[in-house]
Amino acid sequence: MFAKSQEVQRKGPTDTGKLVQDKNHFKTAIAPSPICNLLTHPPPRSQRRRLPHSCLCFCGGMGLLLKIFIPLLGLCPRVGALPALNSVPSSPEMLRGKRVIVTGASSGIGEQVAYHLARMEAHLLLTARTEAKLQKVNGKQSVSAAPWRTPRSPERALLAGGLDMLILNHIGYSYFNYFNGDVGQVRKLLETNFLSYVAMTVSALPMLKESEGSIVVVSSVAGKIGSPFAASYSATKFALEGFFSSLRHEFIIDKVNVSITLCILGYINTENAVRAISHVIRSTPAPKEECALEIIRSGALRQRELHYPPGAVGSLLLLRNIAPDLLDSFIRSNYEVENIRRT
Repeated sequence: MFAKSQEVQRKGPTDTGKLVQDKNHFKTAIAPSPICNLLTHPPPRSQRRRLPHSCLCFCGGMGLLLKIFIPLLGLCPRVGALPALNSVPSSPEMLRGKRVIVTGASSGIGEQVAYHLARMEAHLLLTARTEAKLQKVNGKQSVSAAPWRTPRSPERALLAGGLDMLILNHIGYSYFNYFNGDVGQVRKLLETNFLSYVAMTVSALPMLKESEGSIVVVSSVAGKIGSPFAASYSATKFALEGFFSSLRHEFIIDKVNVSITLCILGYINTENAVRAISHVIRSTPAPKEECALEIIRSGALRQRELHYPPGAVGSLLLLRNIAPDLLDSFIRSNYEVENIRRT
């Protein structure tokens, strides 16, 4: 059976201040500008000058561009609003007593997810490849920990009882360098980062259907946008995006009430990520503790996708759709390529 997590004292809800609006703050004086005067009182036709044809073409092109670009700018507040969406309060009671499996729980984001869920009094079963590290996490919280050595072994863990949430977080080792043509390494990474996710989903699905539960897939912005020096890793994340997006369609068609949340993560300050790319990338990593909490919240609220950090990931995805070449140039300029040593 799932072992009940250690009860941890939780902080009470914080007081929310009331928004007080002073009408005087909204008073503004608007003076007519020369442009407004020209629009409302144009000069006589005899005094107007005809613009050159090239200028008219330019103005027409700009008008078309503005018609396209201004609506896209309207999406920017939505990108800015993502933190507010992701910060929708989810009471710890939402997860209390829920049966949750977390893979890759011995370190990094998975470890932080385990700690948060334990504080929320969820019933946890943790899996990882490294048993010693997993037992260390298990010692900090009262949870059930099961070493995971092959994609099929979690099936035995699932026999312990029902399941409400499956959080797929584990990844295999991948080098951060130019692709060296090692097809075997790509195949091995696909086995860990993709096929094992499929195998665990297949094993867990009967119980998730029964509980109308949730599948939370921890992925990466590398599964939305290709970047240099991570060809194999990026391929596995694109595979996750394709498989689980397709599976979501099938669930909706078959009226299967199991949610799928894809977590699109940027640069997070996990030990492995910082060690692999901190000498190459010109960015500051986001905190893994907050990232883990957002992953749990998005799964509990059955969101379609989580973008974290929201501003950075949301902006990249928006730029991908409106100016992909500019985005590619920006990505390349963000790397200290001279620090990459070919292997």
